[in-house]
Amino acid sequence: MPIQVIVPESARKTYNNWHFAPAVQHDDLIFFSGVVGSGDSAEDEFRNAWTSLGDTLEAAGVGYQDIIDTTIYMVALQENTAAMAKVKDEFIKEPYPASTWIGITELVIPGARAEIKVIARKPK
Repeated sequence: MPIQVIVPESARKTYNNWHFAPAVQHDDLIFFSGVVGSGDSAEDEFRNAWTSLGDTLEAAGVGYQDIIDTTIYMVALQENTAAMAKVKDEFIKEPYPASTWIGITELVIPGARAEIKVIARKPK
């Protein structure tokens, strides 16, 4: 079975210019590309990233409650952990998915503090 590419209209330009899908589905699993937000503060940036992820979740026919795994890549991990945890909890509720947070030196978007990557499962 081939993968199904998921591209919300808000990500069409990125898909065409950078040549990667915001998400791909195989059977009931949906793999989402990393999302980077923007904002003046860490909380604003992280909230923007989680909100942007929501657009792609919706295009895939799932929601935050369907996320089964998260990976968060974060510049200055110790400095930004509290802000990410606070904002993440606005979107992710029990039962919580598996999660891994990784400290890194930089991201592809200059000045970005974090990139959020998730896997979701489409309910049958």
